[in-house]
Amino acid sequence: MRLVSITQELGDDPAQVMMRQVIALFDEYQSRENAKHVLRAMKEHARQGFYNGSPLPLGYTLEEVEKRGARIKKRLCVDPVDAETIKTIFKLYRLGDGETGPIGIKGIASWLNEHGYRTRTGGLFGVAAVHKILTNTVYIGEWIFNKRCAKTQREKPGSEHIVVDVPPIISKSEFDAVAASLKSRDPRVAAPRTVTGPILLTGLTVCASCGGAMTLRTGTSKSGTVHKYYTCSTCVRQGKAACKGRSIPMGKLDDLVTTNLVECLFRPERLAALLASVSARRAEKALEIDRRVATLQTEVTGADEKLKRLYKMVEDGITDLDDVLKGRIASLKLDRDRAKTALDRITSQAATPTAFSPEAIDVLVAPCARTSPPAPSPSARPTSGRSSIGSRSTTALSASLGTNQRWNKPLQAAS
Repeated sequence: MRLVSITQELGDDPAQVMMRQVIALFDEYQSRENAKHVLRAMKEHARQGFYNGSPLPLGYTLEEVEKRGARIKKRLCVDPVDAETIKTIFKLYRLGDGETGPIGIKGIASWLNEHGYRTRTGGLFGVAAVHKILTNTVYIGEWIFNKRCAKTQREKPGSEHIVVDVPPIISKSEFDAVAASLKSRDPRVAAPRTVTGPILLTGLTVCASCGGAMTLRTGTSKSGTVHKYYTCSTCVRQGKAACKGRSIPMGKLDDLVTTNLVECLFRPERLAALLASVSARRAEKALEIDRRVATLQTEVTGADEKLKRLYKMVEDGITDLDDVLKGRIASLKLDRDRAKTALDRITSQAATPTAFSPEAIDVLVAPCARTSPPAPSPSARPTSGRSSIGSRSTTALSASLGTNQRWNKPLQAAS
């Protein structure tokens, strides 16, 4: 391969080869200097709150704020139509669509595609797009510039990040709640089998003697019946020298846990407080929707009035329909149509807050009371301090489960 240059004609002798390498070295130096100065200018541009040209996040558009010479400075502003999509995504992840509970990322992508929502480019939503929206701090008013290296895409240190203030779409409390939920469901923190496995207390029970995890052990009787137990994994792996090995029938421990959960969580007064909180949040959301509807209606009415005045001026011969007036009319129509689209979407998704009466709470509690397993009677529990398979009584276990308010703590299998 031979290099041919029109502006820097060089030969193939050793001196010319050396000169070409020297020139290439200076060119590389100049390129790096230019990149440094450009990045410095872009950082200062971002510190002043101006847009640097990266892809726009969904829910935002650009507005011209000032003109410096031939250059027009722009900033991010909220797009009313796409902002409703962002709010819907966060609502689906936290509360669901009103028919089910909270929806996962994959379910949100399917729900959006089925209901006609599309990305900025008109494509379908995917898992990566939804996850990026749920984790993007721009929606709480913090747009981060210079976060990654343009060449390697590696994240830069936090000291090099430039945080630009933009209008928020989501409240910080809601964003933090979603971030905490995402972190708790991260497969790198908790294995999927822990939260989706068929065993009720997977990852929650630990041995009271050694603190090891309690795992499933099965045995088959002579009649062919399969019995399931929670057994100390330390004893299974390392033998009796490491732990004497506690075991408890799976059905017995599951019944103790579910019975105490029903008794503690489904009390009428607790349900009344929870439902009152839900009703209050829904009422607050309804007020926000009402304010948003009023704003959009004002925008639609204002745009219509301005268009009528412009049409009247043209009809009366006060002004001619020139290019400037045509552009103004087109801009007003665009604003009116955008506000109408957002208004139609909000009114179709708005729900009326529901009040929960004591009778409704009783109806909700009744099935739980009927389907919950009966608590073991005191006479059926060991009366001595040592049970047949452990050193603590099941009464102590039941009492500890009934009084523990931190349900995410591991349960000690003491029976």
